[in-house]
Amino acid sequence: MTEAGTVFVVDDDADVRDSLCALLEASGFRALAFDGPKTFLASDAPKRAGCLIADIRMPDMDGLALQQELARRGAQLAVIIITGHGDVPLAVRAMKAGAIDFIEKPFDDAILLASVRRALTTGQRAREDAALANKARDRLAGLTPRERQVLELLVAGKQNKAIARELSISPRTIEIHRAHLMDKMQASSLSELVRLAIAAGVTSPSA
Repeated sequence: MTEAGTVFVVDDDADVRDSLCALLEASGFRALAFDGPKTFLASDAPKRAGCLIADIRMPDMDGLALQQELARRGAQLAVIIITGHGDVPLAVRAMKAGAIDFIEKPFDDAILLASVRRALTTGQRAREDAALANKARDRLAGLTPRERQVLELLVAGKQNKAIARELSISPRTIEIHRAHLMDKMQASSLSELVRLAIAAGVTSPSA
């Protein structure tokens, strides 16, 4: 079994669910099926690690609406849409909204499995990015207003002397602020400090 998470299959067609789960499990994936979006959303699955395979056409809620609801909840599941030929325009809309792939019926097993592997990797990366952003925001909250100013100017690519001139303080004071920033943000290098700042949403000096 793979360790990247569970592949959640949401489809109102029992035969499709069963065949997909059989294929996934035979290929080493953990698979869990749901008979519709409402059942899926009522479970703990949206909070778990993995990816989602959803049919674009289902009663009550289609695959695009399900994807939008997951985005609203902040779920970190990469989405693969299964579509019939006539539903391709809707599937393209799903991709524009964040789905990583759409696969037309009848689908090729190798293509589906390759898409699942890519989705699991994408989902894992999204969870890691979200964890980094949360950690960076927590650290950012501990900065003083002046330290925040210095950080924003560093992210803007300015050197110590330029920052000192802009803030009307000495370069030595900027060096002290930088040292405090490195400590409070728990960064071992300037590049890591900038990466954390960007993850926390610091992209330019405050207006």
